[in-house]
Order: sequence, then C-alpha cells, then structure tokens
Amino acid sequence: MNAQETIVKHKTSKEDKIGFSQLAAYGAGGIIPIALFNVAGMLVGLMGNISLGLNAFWLGVILIIPRLWDAVSDPLIGHISDNTRTRWGRRRPFLLIGGILVAVTFVLMWWIPKGDMVRLWFPSDAGFQWFQLSYILFTLLLFYTACTIFEIPHGALGMEMTTDSHERTRLFSAKSFVGNLFAMSTPWLFALASMEIFKGPGGNEADGMRYVSIMVAAIIIPLSFWWTYKLREPGFVRVSKQEKTPFWKDMKNTASNKNFIFLTLTIFTLAMGFNFVNLLGSYIPIFYIFGGDKVAGAYLLGINGTVWAITGLLAVFPLNWISPKLGKRSTLVLAILLMSSAQLSKIVCYNPSYPYLIIIPTILLSAGMLFFFTLGSSMVGDICDEDDLKTGYRTEGSFYSVFWWFIKMGTALASFVAGALIVFTMFDQTQVTKVDDIQGSIKEMRSKVQSWQNESTLIPDNSDTYSWINSQHSDALEESKGYLTYLKKESEKWEKLEIKNLSELQGEKRAILTNAATITESTVKSLEGLKFKLPNLKSTTDSLQIDVLDKKIVSLALQTKLVKARVYAFELLMHLETKSLETKKSKEHYDELMENIEWVNSKLASIDASEPLSAVDQSLSEIEDKIVVLKKQSPYTLLRMRIVEIGLPLFLCIFSLFFILRYTLTEKRSLEIKELLKQRNLERDSMN
Repeated sequence: MNAQETIVKHKTSKEDKIGFSQLAAYGAGGIIPIALFNVAGMLVGLMGNISLGLNAFWLGVILIIPRLWDAVSDPLIGHISDNTRTRWGRRRPFLLIGGILVAVTFVLMWWIPKGDMVRLWFPSDAGFQWFQLSYILFTLLLFYTACTIFEIPHGALGMEMTTDSHERTRLFSAKSFVGNLFAMSTPWLFALASMEIFKGPGGNEADGMRYVSIMVAAIIIPLSFWWTYKLREPGFVRVSKQEKTPFWKDMKNTASNKNFIFLTLTIFTLAMGFNFVNLLGSYIPIFYIFGGDKVAGAYLLGINGTVWAITGLLAVFPLNWISPKLGKRSTLVLAILLMSSAQLSKIVCYNPSYPYLIIIPTILLSAGMLFFFTLGSSMVGDICDEDDLKTGYRTEGSFYSVFWWFIKMGTALASFVAGALIVFTMFDQTQVTKVDDIQGSIKEMRSKVQSWQNESTLIPDNSDTYSWINSQHSDALEESKGYLTYLKKESEKWEKLEIKNLSELQGEKRAILTNAATITESTVKSLEGLKFKLPNLKSTTDSLQIDVLDKKIVSLALQTKLVKARVYAFELLMHLETKSLETKKSKEHYDELMENIEWVNSKLASIDASEPLSAVDQSLSEIEDKIVVLKKQSPYTLLRMRIVEIGLPLFLCIFSLFFILRYTLTEKRSLEIKELLKQRNLERDSMN
C-alpha cells in the first residue's frame, strides 16, 4: 500500500474525535491571534501615520521592538506552561488570565495622549511626537505580552486535545473559522472609528478608536471565562507525571529538529509578505483608488475585509477535504501558488475606475493564507509527535512558542520594511494630518452652525433660554482662552529664533500666529465683557435684546473657530511650498494642491462671522467639498507603492516554496508515529 492510499483510507478513531462544544470553545480563541493581533499590527501603523502624523519609519521600528521582546517572552511562556501543574491543568489558567489582559491592554493601547493642550507640555513638535511614539511602544509591549500569555498555551492545547493528525487540522480550522468570523468586523473597526458618533465632530480615526476598543474588550472578557471553563486537557493525566525539564534543554531540542526548522522558515517568509500586503494594502485604496478620501477608502477596506473573512470562513471546508487527499505539504504548495496568483492579479485589479476589482486578489489571497497558516499549526503537532517518539517528552508549548514567535517576527519585520518603504516612496503623512486638521475644524464649525440655526427662536424670560445662551458663552470663552494660550506658547517658540535666521515662509508663519493671537485675545476680552449682561437675561422680556446678545456670542465663538481654521490652512500651505521646493519630480502635483489651498484660505478669509448662519454654512460647505483633494499623493509616490506592494510578496513566495519542499515528514510517516506512540504508551501504562 502506498502513502497516498494510506491517506485516503485513514479513519479517525472515536476517542480521537473532537466534539462540537470543544471545537467551538477552542475555535473562539482564534479571535485573539487572528483578529486582534492583526488589528494592532495594521491599524496602529495606519492611524499613527495618517491620523497622528507620526513618521512611518519610526512606527515600523516600534512595531518590531515587541517582536524582539517576544523572542524572550514566547519561549519563556511556552516553557512555563509545559511545566505548570495545577488542578485545572497546565494550559487553561493561562487562557483566562491572558484573555482578560488582552482585553484591558487593547483598550489602553488606543488612548494615546493628543491635542493642543498636551502638545504644550513639550518644547517642540518633534518632542511631542517622540512622546506619542513612546506611549505606543509601551502599550504595544503590554498588549503583545498579553497575547503571548494567551496564545502560546492555547496553541499548545490544540496539539494535545487529539492525537489524530487530521483532527488537529480540523481543530485549527475551527480556530481559523471563528477568528476569521470575528475578522469580518476587523476592517470595519477603521470605518467605525471614522464615524462621527465615535470620533466626534472635530476628531479623527484615532479618537474614534478609543471608544471602539471598549466595545471589543466587552466581547473578549466574557469569552475568556467561557473557553477556560469549557476546554479540557485529555493528556494531562499522563503529562502530570512527566519530569519537569530545564528551559535550555527544551530550546536546544526544538532547534535541532530539521522538519521544524524548514516548516518555521516557510511560515516566517510568508508572514512577512502577509503583513506587508496588509499594511500597504490599506494605503492603496485610500490614496490611489480614492485619491485620499479616507471615508470612501475605509468603506472599501471594510467591504474588502468582509470578503476576506467570508472567504476564510468558506475556505475551511475545502481545506479539510483537500488536505487528506493531497497531503499537508502538497496543500501548502497549493496555498503558495494561490497567493502568488493573487499578487499578480493586482496589476489589473488596482484600478481607480473599477475600485471593486480589488475583491478578486482578496479572495485568492484569503484562501491561500487560510490554508497556509491553519496547516502550519497542525503540522507542528505532527512534529511534536515525532519528537515525543524520539525523546519520550511532550513539549508542545516550547515548539509552538518558537513557531509562533517566528510568525510574529515575520509580521514585525514586514511592518518595519513597509514603514521604511513608505518613507522611501515619499508618502507625505504631514500633508494628510494637516488636511485632517482643516477638515476637522470645518466639520466642527458646520456642526455648531447647524446647531445654532436649530435654536434660532429664543423665548424671553425663560430658564431654558438663559441656560442655552449661558452655555454657549461658557463654551466660547473656554475655547478662546485655551486657543489663546496655545498661540502664545507657539509665538514664544518663534520669538526665541533670531529674525535674521527666519526664512520667508517662517517669517510669514510668525506673522500669522501673532495676528491670530491678537484676534483671539480681542475675542476673549469681548466675551468676558458680556459676562455682566448675562444675569439680566433671567428677567428680561425684551426679545430683541436676547437676540442681539445671542448673535454676538455666536459671532465671537465662530470667530475663534475661523481663526483656528485659517492657521491650519496656512500651515498646510507652508508645508506644500516647502515640499514643492524639495521634490522636483512632483512640481505640477504640488502646484495644483497649493492652488486649491490658496482658494480655501481665501474663502475662509471672506467669511464674516457676523453674517447670517445660513450663509456661513453655505461657505463652509463649499470649502468642505474642496478639502478631500488636498490629501492626494503624488503620482510618483503611488506608483512606487504599487510596485513594492505587489512585488515583495511574490519574491517571498519563491523562498517559501524552497523551504517547504525540503520538509520530509509525510502523511504516511505521521500515521506510523501515531501507532508507535500508542503502543509505547500502552506498554508504559501496563507497567504502572
């Protein structure tokens, strides 16, 4: 009988079958390593760059540092869980503790300090950005450590729940299935964070993600109790009598297994390509297909992510049919070919005229990735059986920790490369964040103007009327005072520079800040002067007096917001002029952008805060329509992004094929090992 016939005729014994409740409980754990793990890698880099304006290169460095820490924490947690002996088993306590810690640190990760008042703590913008980068790094270290505490014991448990090779594939398929089911919502997290209900009228995606993360934590914590209670460790009785082994002995044994080395190198190279596609794949829909429209880009990313997840769900079923027929190694080769086809199809499917063609490579790539990573984890279990036959010890935690660390290191290295290449392509994140500032300011103004219009009829001698006007006055005074403090601090920075060292643009900025501070200071004085008139509103019956006072407060409040928007517009113009001088290849691109921002600046200057609110709203609406195009990146940048995003994963696929073809643990040999282990364990039990 040949190997192929052995695979086809193999039947799973009753004791090796995994029941549905165990399958569901184990599969639910896929939410953390498949969905949340990728959220952190993708959205932290994306939002940090395009929402907070942090340098893509340094974000890439930050994403790789936790992976270096994982080189210590992953094997350590694997070794500790291998040698843990409790009444609940050696893996389950980690599932509860790790799950809760993942939920808490996921929320903490998104509460990055930001805003003008926080910025004032630092002498320069660079200092403020380094503070934000440090916060992101610290919270990422906490989050990924929590993921390790959960995922390493969880993965090791999956190898122990059955001794059947194909039941392991079914078990890890369930993990992929549920993980991808939750991942259907993952790309929509960016879209949710972009919604005004989460980010607020003047906020951006980074603000919205703070509250979206709390929703995610509310799902993870109850699940942590459920899967800890439900799962069992059938092999713990035998393992509990196993002698505890030294850490370095386990690591040496793991590193000496050739099949494990080739399997891990295969996964490592593809993990780099996978994360690289995810990172730059988020930029291309926004900045290439939709020309910088983050809302439209987020919607396409959400649809694309849903298609990815649905494909991942459906791909579980052909995987469990194909793998026993072809064998695991041949199925891995098929997965690599699917991913290569996906990359090649992007040459045609990245098309601004037909944006939804992007779904085609997504389907191919999702199916290939599902095959690849599900089988990879299952094959580590086969390698553990081979090692058990050789050494007499079960050390799934050590093998799985090293395997998982290489996956994470691959994604981190890809993030680092992607960050460096984003800088190399000359992507201008400063342009995007400065446009966001203007856009947020305009949206906030329109929201306030429309709110004021809805309260146009105020009744004399009414407590609600007094409360309304007093509230508007307090808000306007607080905002104006806060902005004046910011302007004075900024002006002080420029006063420390000698006049002769200022460039023409820097001199203009100093003048703009001085003028803005003068106007805002006048606004503050006017608002403070109105304080004395407010108490009289409680008893007045003069509707004209109320109307005049209300309009005066509204006009002053609007004046501060207009000043703020004009400062933002000038800062963007200053940045674009500087980039135009630095970048000769994209001069026409920057000339077009500067023409648009000059129009915006002129339109803002033409708005009279005392004119009817309907006219103000109309002018703001016209400005809002012009803002999105200001985020457009240069054609040169977008071309290089596409070349790199398509080409690098293809290059990595070649290396993966080379490594997997050197893997020698066949299906026939895995079945032989299983029978030998069964006989050996029966002999040991009879002796005891």
